[in-house]
Order: sequence, then C-alpha cells, then structure tokens
Amino acid sequence: MKRITGILLALLAFSSHSALAQTYPTKPIRIVVPYQAGQGTDVATRYLAEHLGRALGQPLVVENRAGAGGNIGTAEVARAAPDGYTLLMGTNGTHVLNQFLYPSMPFDPAKDFEPVALISTFPMVILANPNAPYKTMADLLADAKARPDAINVGLPSTTSRLVQELIQKQSGALMRAVPYKGSGTSMTDLMGGQVLVAIDTASAARPFVASGKLKALAVTSLKESPLLPGTQPATSQGLEGFQVIAWNGLYAPHGTPPAIVQKLNAEIAKILALPEARQRLLDLGHEAAGGTPDSLDRFARSERDKWGPLIKSAGMKLD
Repeated sequence: MKRITGILLALLAFSSHSALAQTYPTKPIRIVVPYQAGQGTDVATRYLAEHLGRALGQPLVVENRAGAGGNIGTAEVARAAPDGYTLLMGTNGTHVLNQFLYPSMPFDPAKDFEPVALISTFPMVILANPNAPYKTMADLLADAKARPDAINVGLPSTTSRLVQELIQKQSGALMRAVPYKGSGTSMTDLMGGQVLVAIDTASAARPFVASGKLKALAVTSLKESPLLPGTQPATSQGLEGFQVIAWNGLYAPHGTPPAIVQKLNAEIAKILALPEARQRLLDLGHEAAGGTPDSLDRFARSERDKWGPLIKSAGMKLD
C-alpha cells in the first residue's frame, strides 16, 4: 500500500510540474548577474535575455549584484524561491574557484543550484597601458622578474586573480595585485595609468584593444583565440602549457522543477544554434557553448576537481 501511495504521489508531482512548465512563465523573469554592468558576463546575459524573453513570451530583467568575487549576487539567488522566476548567470568564479579562495562561503555551488545550460566560454587576456614598455608577454615577465612587486596589476575578478597567481607561480615574476570590483573601474584605471597591467576577459577587453586604447599582450587559451586575432597565447611566450578558460552558465535555485529547467534549456539551445546568435556572441567576446543541464553539472565538477588542488597547493586566499 505504501508503495502504491508513493507511486501515486510521484505521478501527481510529475503531473503538477508538467502543467507548471506548460504555463511557465506567466510573469517577468529576473536574471541576476553577480558582477558590474558592462562586464563580459553582463553583456552576454543581456543579449541572451532579450532573445530568451522573446521565446518565452515574458521579459527577462537583468539585475547586477556585484561584490565579493560574485558571491553576493550568487548567494541572493541561492536563497530565492525555486520557481523559475529568479535565475543566475554563474561563472567559473562563482561555481568553481571561489569555494577554494574564500575562507567561508554563503552558498554551496554544487548543492544550492540547478544547472540549466552552459552559455559561453572565453579566454582571459593580459593587458597593458598603451604607454607601457611592453610589446609581448615575454617583455612583461622579464620586467617583473627584474623589478619584483614594482608592477601594479588590476584584477577585476576571481579568475583574474587566479591568472595572476598562476603566472607568478609558473614564472617567478612577481607583480603587485590591485583588486577591483569590476572591469569598468579597472579598465578606466588601466587607461589612465593608475595600473600598468590588468587581467580581464577577452570580451571586456576587445573594444579597448580594437581602438588602440589598450595593448593585448597574451591570451590564456592554448592557441590564438578568434576573439582577439593576432594576440599570441601565453603558452608560447614563456609560460608553457598555460591555460585558463572562463565561462558563463545559467543556473536556477535548487529545487526548481525539472520541467522548468528543461524548458529553459530547450529554448536556450534553439538560440545558441542560430548562426546569427553565435556570431553576435562572438562579436561580444564569447564563444557560444550549449549542452544539457547534466553536461554543465559534470563540467563544473570537473573544473572544481582540476583547480581545487592547484589553488590549495599555491596557498591562494581571498578575504
């Protein structure tokens, strides 16, 4: 009798969730971006929100909740009702790196969210003020080795910090970290000469590099990226095998009905399959990704397995 009751309850829950997915959404959806407006994650989210809102028949409102390397906005979504009306554009910072870098976390990236879809990937880029005496990454490394801690490097994200720490660990070139809350302020200070070097996403850097306002010294992919053609990878400039890839993934609070997650994933897949969408994302500094919720979950777990031991062995910590 108990078995039959359990089966009936499961069928009722499935029926309820299916009906909910058929009517969802009935009101605007909020997507939280845990970084400043104008950063790479933000511009990609706003593009996706426009098209996803059109597909779902409801507006998607993007809200920026920056701070603590993305932890503030991410924690807000973790506490939100699991009804599909509050979503998060998570990143390799919020869902991989931060748990190893901060002494305490206001959320569990593996347990507090339902993965929806991997949206995009992109390399980081090492940038310099146009008046800096560097033409290549090798030039920067040589100067940093000759003058330890004399070069200020702007770091607007957790991933930026990871890149800087790995550069120092692998090359012995010491630079003074200058943390920022987002790309907007770090780019301004880099162009103004308050910092000589910065590390940011290719998407955030592209317009400034294209206009000549900043110099791109290296990308952190293993080969040249279509996002910054002509910029050589760090692995060919004295940092053999160096690779750090950033990514954006859409998440919902834990407990969000699977039918809603699947509906969101299906609509996103349609958008990311469009050639014009893939090109537009590339123009914005992102390489379109895609895949199932399970594939995003497996990918994030593999990233945590990869970077956790390395961060711990390097003794990297953030306040």
